[in-house]
Amino acid sequence: MKRYIFIFGLVLGTILCVNMVYMVNLCYTNPDFSGNELMGYAAMVLIFSLIFFGVRNYRNKELGGHISFGQTFKTGAFIALIGSTMYVFVWLFYYYLFVPDYLDIYTSHVLKEVAQTDTAALAAKTKEMAEFKEMYKNPLYVVLITYTEVLPVGLIVALVSALILKRKNNTEVYS
Repeated sequence: MKRYIFIFGLVLGTILCVNMVYMVNLCYTNPDFSGNELMGYAAMVLIFSLIFFGVRNYRNKELGGHISFGQTFKTGAFIALIGSTMYVFVWLFYYYLFVPDYLDIYTSHVLKEVAQTDTAALAAKTKEMAEFKEMYKNPLYVVLITYTEVLPVGLIVALVSALILKRKNNTEVYS
């Protein structure tokens, strides 16, 4: 099981990190800071579908086609955890070394959008973004918020994969 978790977790994490760097660059270099959140999360779900294939390979090649729901979910969750951890570490390095002003640009974008749609909410949003920037100065907060971006998606895919892939051993012993 460890081999499948490690291999699929690393592959998933690598693809997830490449996607993240691409999407951040897309937003960061665009004057309107426009990205497509729906497309980003759809790509994440597609990438996390590697969990399904990792668990299926483990079930079919190592367990003779039979696996419990719990074992399926556990394997998928560990694959998601490895991929998500890679994502978090790459974001930390990328953010602090290459785009340290990312939050400033993002904040300007958010406040500009709020000013265009709801000027009454601008003061509250300005305060909210200032608090977020202050919290983001703490690397532990950065780690936690980054995990919340990806790990829940991975756990949901692991759960769905577990529901689809679980198979009981139905062989009966006849006397």
